[in-house]
Amino acid sequence: MKITELFTKKKPTISFEVFPPNELYSLDEVFGVIDELAKLKPDFVSVTYGAGGSTRSRTVEIASKIKNQNHIEALAHLTCLGATENEIDNIITDLKKNNIENILALRGDYPKDGSPIKHGDFVHASDLVTYLKNKNFAIGGAFYPEGHQDTNDLLDLFNLKIKVDSGANFLISQIFFDNEEFYKFRDKLKKLNINIPLVAGIMPVTNAKQIRKITSLCGCTIPEKLRKILDRYENNPKALKEAGIAYATEQIIDLMTSDIDGIHIYTMNKIEMAKKIMDSITNIRAEFEGEHNGNFGTTK
Repeated sequence: MKITELFTKKKPTISFEVFPPNELYSLDEVFGVIDELAKLKPDFVSVTYGAGGSTRSRTVEIASKIKNQNHIEALAHLTCLGATENEIDNIITDLKKNNIENILALRGDYPKDGSPIKHGDFVHASDLVTYLKNKNFAIGGAFYPEGHQDTNDLLDLFNLKIKVDSGANFLISQIFFDNEEFYKFRDKLKKLNINIPLVAGIMPVTNAKQIRKITSLCGCTIPEKLRKILDRYENNPKALKEAGIAYATEQIIDLMTSDIDGIHIYTMNKIEMAKKIMDSITNIRAEFEGEHNGNFGTTK
């Protein structure tokens, strides 16, 4: 099933992101993470891969497991930085062979080690979206609620409009910690007549150093409320994890109550974190599902 169909059947969707094997997680461990996340009944699971497409083949393999073994819709990340049309065609062929119908089209990041990127056929994510438009996939795109760090606000909106006009069917946000920033951005998109589903990307804070690095890279702000949590519990990992999960849960509840299209949780392959969040919104999620089925105010 295409994710675009999910948005017509329920609101909000709840989904997770996982990443492929690295120096900390073997392939078997990643598969184990997916098996546990599947028990939480997400609407779809996305699979990322490394800078420059360094784990591209693993992405297809993992997406295939999600779709064909766990029977959950899979969203395969696909970056185009340094890629040729032929390479993209090969990936498309592999995805279709594995019944994957959904792609998150991204430009991609430059390798952290400074390795050069070979010349490719794509410059922007919108170029990839255009190329995928008639390939029979549901196409997702990324957006930054507080603006992309490489551009100014006006140019960022202009580029996002191009991406949507090129064929993006839905958008998933990069992380943010202030819901008001998301709502303000949503209002801006409405004025630009961008009316496709917007999914809020939420990352629970469990590591103060890591989150400060991530926010500096993606350009999102740390609200005073969260800053106090980081300062207070930075040297107490258990307390920080507890407070970080509570903060993310509060964000999610507010977003769900504010008519959001979907919630996408960046799990960082941490099962316990995802379980605690989902346990905390069990009845809220059931309330929305009951509304969609016409059972207002009831749970099943």
